[in-house]
Amino acid sequence: MESPIDRFKLSQSAKDQLTKLKRNTKIDQWNILCRWAFCRSLAEPTIPSPVPIPADSNVELTWRVFGGEIADILLIALKQRCQNDGLGSDKETLVTQFRLHLHRGIGYLAGDLNIKKIEDLIELALEPQT
Repeated sequence: MESPIDRFKLSQSAKDQLTKLKRNTKIDQWNILCRWAFCRSLAEPTIPSPVPIPADSNVELTWRVFGGEIADILLIALKQRCQNDGLGSDKETLVTQFRLHLHRGIGYLAGDLNIKKIEDLIELALEPQT
C-alpha cells in the first residue's frame, strides 16, 4: 500500500522525550518507540490539538522504517481514525494527523511516570480501555 507519508522529521522536543524513553525502556530504535507513541495517541478518543509542530531535530524516518512489517496496518489505522474524526483522507490531512498523533503520543509516553521499563509499555497496552 502506498503511503502519502514518505518521510518525516521529529521535533527537537519529541527527540528529547524519546531519548528519555530509550534510556528507561532500553528500546534503542526510534521507529519502535514512535510506533508505540502513534498507537498510544490513536487509542485516545479525542482529536489531537492542531498545534504547529516544528521539524527541527536531526531525527528523520521514512514511513517504511517507521512502520516496518506493520506499515500498511498503521496506515489503515490512520485513515480509519481520520474518517472516524470526520477529517477526510486526503494526503495533507493524513500527513498532518499523523504528525499530530505521533507527537501527542510521544508526549503521553514521556509524561507517564509509570513507564520505567519495557514491561510497563506492555502493561499499558494490555490495560482495558475506559
